[in-house]
Amino acid sequence: MDKRGGTMEKMVVDPGFWQGKRVFLTGHTGFKGSWLSYWLVLMGAEVHGYSLEPHTQPSLYHVLGLDNLMGSTIADIRDLDTLATTVASIKPDVIIHMAAQPLVRDSYKIPVDTYAVNVMGTVNLLEAVRRAEQPCAVVNVTTDKCYENKEWHWGYRETEPMGGYDPYSNSKGCSELVTASYRQSFFNPLNMKEHCIAVASARAGNVIGGGDWAVDRLVPDMIRAFADDSPVVLRHPHAIRPWQHVLEPLSGYLALAQSLLGQQAAKYCEGWNFGPQNEDCQSVQAVVEHLVAHWPGASWQVEADKTWHEATFLKLDISKASNLLGWGPRWHLSECVAKTAQWYRAFYDNQDMLVLTRQQIEEYQRI
Repeated sequence: MDKRGGTMEKMVVDPGFWQGKRVFLTGHTGFKGSWLSYWLVLMGAEVHGYSLEPHTQPSLYHVLGLDNLMGSTIADIRDLDTLATTVASIKPDVIIHMAAQPLVRDSYKIPVDTYAVNVMGTVNLLEAVRRAEQPCAVVNVTTDKCYENKEWHWGYRETEPMGGYDPYSNSKGCSELVTASYRQSFFNPLNMKEHCIAVASARAGNVIGGGDWAVDRLVPDMIRAFADDSPVVLRHPHAIRPWQHVLEPLSGYLALAQSLLGQQAAKYCEGWNFGPQNEDCQSVQAVVEHLVAHWPGASWQVEADKTWHEATFLKLDISKASNLLGWGPRWHLSECVAKTAQWYRAFYDNQDMLVLTRQQIEEYQRI
């Protein structure tokens, strides 16, 4: 039996599948990209990343020493020629596109760059795939914010219309539309035997986990405040979000890629949601209180921010991934926060983070 009281499911990520697979990962120097890169390396994949240098100091990419464990091209996703040349030279079996301008608040400050990276970056990646004519599986990673948010109290399904109030969210909705257009125009599932390229998109919720140092993101802001013995300031304490540990959606991306290389690849060439269970869609304040409990002396306060629009309620319907991929979240919010706190406390205690990160990945796989 698993911790949820049901029969234990088979782990959907198959390490044997990834042994020796050539994986091209954009955004590999970012928070999620670094976790995914290391997981793939541990499973024996031949990983090559394409990204800019890490935007934060410290960065998980450098903390783990990933530049010594995988191939890496430091370049801009907006540079089509370099991207296309790199994809053609790698001849990947799997491409996971994660390179993005990932912050809502930054999208208000640099909207043109946000659209250029998130929309044209997707165009460039798919165009590079088209030019390479290399059989492969492609997973474009977007966000739960790609949907037209109507503040519903039920989860958005994959067939809901794209939208996005702010430039970041809207750019991700646009990225989904670009993916659908390229899929229908150049990689149509009905003609899979001709081109052998399977394209899908993945939409995840708000991820937390060790090694994220981005600005204007809840957990990194909290950790910086705790490290400075300052109270963390909450802008929207009552906003509801689909919180999940970073390993949860990453396992979904990997499971989806496995299916895209399977015998029935065509039926998986769609959009997919990877979110938490309903009970783990909780408020910002709830996450803060969980983390404060793991950090003695930590505190928080509210400072209303009326500068930027921010949705108050958002969650995903994950029935499709559960029924068709056999995927489901494995850590409840309390466990997600505990693992996150464990990672950061170990980092500030100068422990071996490569070892701890590997232990958390292996523990997740063993559940």
